[in-house]
Formats: sequence, structure tokens, C-alpha cells
Amino acid sequence: MSQTSRARASRLKVLALISLFALPLLVAWVMLTWQIGIPEERTAHGNLAPDIPALASWPMDSEHAPALAGVWVLAFDCSTRCEALSDQWWRLHRALGREAPRVGRLRVGGEAEALPGERVAQWVGRPAWHASDHLWVLDPRGVPVLAYSPEVSPRDVLDDVNRLLRMNPEVLRREEPSLAGR
Repeated sequence: MSQTSRARASRLKVLALISLFALPLLVAWVMLTWQIGIPEERTAHGNLAPDIPALASWPMDSEHAPALAGVWVLAFDCSTRCEALSDQWWRLHRALGREAPRVGRLRVGGEAEALPGERVAQWVGRPAWHASDHLWVLDPRGVPVLAYSPEVSPRDVLDDVNRLLRMNPEVLRREEPSLAGR
């Protein structure tokens, strides 16, 4: 192989390497400029709930905010179909598997007996944002994140809760030993 053909092969390799790194940037610029291939559908099945106050200011007969602090909360109104809704959200909680301890359930209203792991409270007064048989997902600080109507599929709620838990990994507690300390 001659000196010029080796130099040409080296230049082609460098150009191929540069194009390998520059091509994704060019594709991203084209997608952003002409809005081609950008997904427009939502990923969450619930509605964002910015107008709903934090759990601590809900008008309930008992204070559950301290007991539910630090976990995600499935809070649901139990106005009409109390036993069916309670069972449905209990089954969803069980379907979370090993992530279930990171989620608590709060039933507001209804006369049915509490299922395992469920906290029960009663409305003192119906707030303006109240909606019958709705489900609200609250973050570990007690702030509502998503709201679901009664028509939503439990599988859609499970997908959203799993996504929230995956995107917000649990922080190691102080009393738990770290892997480095073993």
C-alpha cells in the first residue's frame, strides 16, 4: 500500500468518526426546527392537579399527614361505590409488588371497614375542588400530583404510579446502612 492510499484511508476513518458523532446532532436539530418526529401524546393518564391544596389542609376529621409523610399516597373519595373503589385501589397497591411500601392509601368518606394498610378519614366539609369517587396521587410531601376520574382504568393508574416511583427513586434512610459501609 502506498503512502497516499494510507493517508487517504486515515482521512476517511477520521471523517467517518466525525460524521458518527455529528449525525445525531444534525438529526436533533432537524427534528427541533421542523417539529418532525416529536411525540405529542401525553405519558400520564391522569390530570395534573395544581389547584388542589396539600394533604395537611384537606378538611378531614383526623390528621393523617404525619402518618403518611414520606410515602406516595393514593387518596380517594369514597362517596358512592365505596367497597368497590376500596377493593380496586387495594388491588392496585398489591400489584406494586416490592414498591408497595413506598405507597400509602387514604380513603376519605364511606362507611365500609378499612382494608389492610388503608387509613380512613371523613370529610368535615366538602371543599370546592372535591369530586366524587376521584383518586388523587400525592407526592411524599403531601402535594397532589395527579387526579383521576372514576372512569379511569386501574391499569393506567398503575402505569403512572410505577413511572412516578421509577423516576423518583427512594433515598436511603439514615438508619439504613449504605452499601459502602458494609
